[in-house]
This record gives sequence, structure tokens and C-alpha cells, in this order.
Amino acid sequence: MKTWHSPLTWLYPPLLSNLKQIPHFGGTRARLKQSLLDYKPPIDSVPQARILLVGAVGAGKSSFFNSINSAIRGNITSQAVAGEKVTTRTIEYRAYQVKANRVGQPLSFLLCDTMGLEASESGGVNIKDIDHILKGCIPNKHRFNPVSPLETCHCQECDSSALKDRIHCVVYVIDSSKFAVMPPETKKKLHEIQEKLESYDVPLVVLLTKVDKTCPILEKDLKKVYRSCYIKELVSFRCLGIPVTNILPVKNYSNELELNECCDILLLTAMQKMLHFADNHFDNFVKGTDLVQCSTSVF
Repeated sequence: MKTWHSPLTWLYPPLLSNLKQIPHFGGTRARLKQSLLDYKPPIDSVPQARILLVGAVGAGKSSFFNSINSAIRGNITSQAVAGEKVTTRTIEYRAYQVKANRVGQPLSFLLCDTMGLEASESGGVNIKDIDHILKGCIPNKHRFNPVSPLETCHCQECDSSALKDRIHCVVYVIDSSKFAVMPPETKKKLHEIQEKLESYDVPLVVLLTKVDKTCPILEKDLKKVYRSCYIKELVSFRCLGIPVTNILPVKNYSNELELNECCDILLLTAMQKMLHFADNHFDNFVKGTDLVQCSTSVF
């Protein structure tokens, strides 16, 4: 059988051989975790990289934050409200801090959670509010109203908002077990967001969640995630036109009582990749300042 090589094989060299699974290498999880603990944005005026999570209701946005927080802290946490529902549980814009422990200093990145996208025009987060979030003019804990987005007049200073308040990388969170049945209306909203990101030069990543539910093999052995035919097809399909290198498979923690090393490696790898893309965005700005952009600014 032909072996498929993951776009992340540079993190997992053994995938280049004919081994049936990714073998354990001591320290891999520890090295990934340490890289996140050590991370600092390359621009002095930006204390924390801001990563925005968007996606359909139930895709796993809030669960991803909980899972990253768990992997960093070393125990299962559940700070953000998450669950399986038809309508969104998240009704506020939340900028979540990640800490190595309960009393430690926040790490140098934020995971920003939004109301879920819904197929109906009157349901889920309004695309206009997403635009305001990107520009950095929606405060933490702002309560969303799908039929009444934040008025432009309340956002007069958006165009001059500091780089530290804007979004530096956006993540589409997609339930891999339901991608084939995503409503056209939801895809349309995702495309609208994608157009805004392109105009703002903000990088985009796709996070494929619930990979264990797509294939019986992965439910038993998550180490084989990059050998799954289903995951291969999803990645090859390029999820809404996103480059293969920007598509990251993960399994969030949901009902587990203890951490799993394979889950942690996938989660920490995804988080590390998001920060790399955020750094690519920072490269558009003169080092040490958020006032001058190397190319034409649209903010």
C-alpha cells in the first residue's frame, strides 16, 4: 500500500519510512510544550499573539482552547463552556489566557473564541462582527447579537487600532466527521470571512477536529492519523481552497480524565504552527513598531 507523507513530516521523520505507526520519541511532547512556553511575538509592542477561532456550531472551538490549556498545564481543564449542541453555546467574544499553572503568568498568546457560525442568516455570529474583531475593536466579553452587529459608529477608531489589539492569525475549526455535509450557507459565510482575511493579509489555518470519529483505526490508535485514508482525502481536498500545509488534524479532549500523549502532540503541534503563521503576519510590519507596515496597510 502506498504510504502518504504528512505535510508535517518534518516533525515526525519516521513517517518517511514504512513503519505502521508513529513511534514514541521521548521528549517530543516536552519540546513542543517548551516552545510554546518560550514563545514571544517578534514585535516589542505586541505582548501576545492573538489567534481567532471561528467555525460552525459544535466544531470544537471552545474545546480546542480547553485542550491546549490542558496540554500546557498537565491536567484536564474545562475553563471555556463547550459541548455538542445544534445552536451555539458561546454567546460572548472571549480572549482566553493560557497559563502553565494556576498562579503563573499568562503565555504570550491568546486564543479568541467567538459565537459559532450557523446556516441561517439570523443565527450565529454576524460576519460584520467578525470584521470588527479582526480590526481589534470588539472588547473581551462582548455579547453577540446575530441580527444586530456592532454599529460602525461605535467602531470609529478601528482603522487606527494598535497592532496588539488586532487578530494576527485566524483558524477555521472544522468537524472532520461532518465536513462532507457542511451546509452551503455555512460555507458561504466561511468564504466571506476568507475574503476579508485576504484583504487584511491575515494568515488562515484550518483545524480538523474529531479525527478519531472519522475512522475506526484512529479511534483505536491516534498515532496513525497521518496514514488515515479519510484524513488524507480531507487534506487533499484542500478544505475551502486552503494550502495543505495550513491544514492541521487534532483530537480535542472531551470526556477524558487523563491526558494522552498522542493528543497532546497533535494539539501542541497545531498551536505551534498557528504561532508560526502569526509571526509571518508580524513580518509585514517594521520590527519593533506597530505603526509602519512594510506593504500597504488596510487596517
